[in-house]
Amino acid sequence: MKVIMLGSGTSTGVPRIGDDWGECDPKEPKNRRTRVSILVESNDGNRLVIDTSTDMRQQFLANNIDRIDGVFWTHDHADHCHGIDDLRVLRYGRKDALPGYGSAETVRRLRQRFDYVFAGQHGYPTIVKLDTLDHMRMCAGFGVEWCQMPHGPTQSTAFRFDADGKSISYATDFSAITDEMIDLLDGTDILVTDCLRRDPHPTHAHLAMAIELGERTNAGTTVLSHLDKSMDYATLVNEVPENVIVGYDGLEIVA
Repeated sequence: MKVIMLGSGTSTGVPRIGDDWGECDPKEPKNRRTRVSILVESNDGNRLVIDTSTDMRQQFLANNIDRIDGVFWTHDHADHCHGIDDLRVLRYGRKDALPGYGSAETVRRLRQRFDYVFAGQHGYPTIVKLDTLDHMRMCAGFGVEWCQMPHGPTQSTAFRFDADGKSISYATDFSAITDEMIDLLDGTDILVTDCLRRDPHPTHAHLAMAIELGERTNAGTTVLSHLDKSMDYATLVNEVPENVIVGYDGLEIVA
C-alpha cells in the first residue's frame, strides 16, 4: 500500500502569483507546491484520490495517473474541490459513474455548486455517483474510517484507509486536535497532516501541532503537507524529528 502526494501546498500554492516565493528557495524543486491532494493505492492497484484540487489535471499528468476507483472530499473549500471537472476524463470508458463520498454538509455543498457532475446534463453522463459517508465502510477494497475535525468556524473530514494490513491516514485543514481524531488515527502507519506554517493559525495546524498529532497517535511516519511560502523545504528538513517527513509534490511512500 502506498500514498502519492499529488500536491503539498496551501490554497495559493508556492510560489504565489507574482513569483512570490516568500522564504522558500526558488532553486529547490521541492519548494514548488501545487494545491493539496493525495492518492492511496493498494497492492492490487486500486486507487482512491482524496480531494480534487485546483491543480488536479497537472498533478495526474505529472504522476501518470489515468484511472482511479473512487474519490473522497475532505470539505468543499476551493483548493480542495475546484479541479472536479477534470474527473470527466476519468469517467471515459467506465460503465458506471465514479463513486464519490464526503460528509453530509460537504455533499450538500458540492451538489449545489457542481450539479452537472452528479446528475449529468444535456446527454452527458453522470461523472460521480455522490453519497455521504454515513453508511460507507469499504471502497475498492479499502476499509474506510473517518471523523470530523474543527477547521476554524467550519469542519473538515479526516480519513483512515486500511488495506493489505497497513493504514494510511489523511488529516488536512484542522485547527485543533480532538479525541475523535486521536481515536481514528491511532497507530496508523503513515499520517499525512496539515502543517501550514510555524506560527499558530486560526484555521490550520502549525508545525508544533502537526508534530504533536503524529506523536499522540503513535503514527509510524508523519508527513507534513499544506505548506505555505514560509516553509522552506531544506530548512524544515533540519528542524523536524526523525520520523517526520517534509512532504513535496510527487512524494511516494510505501507503508
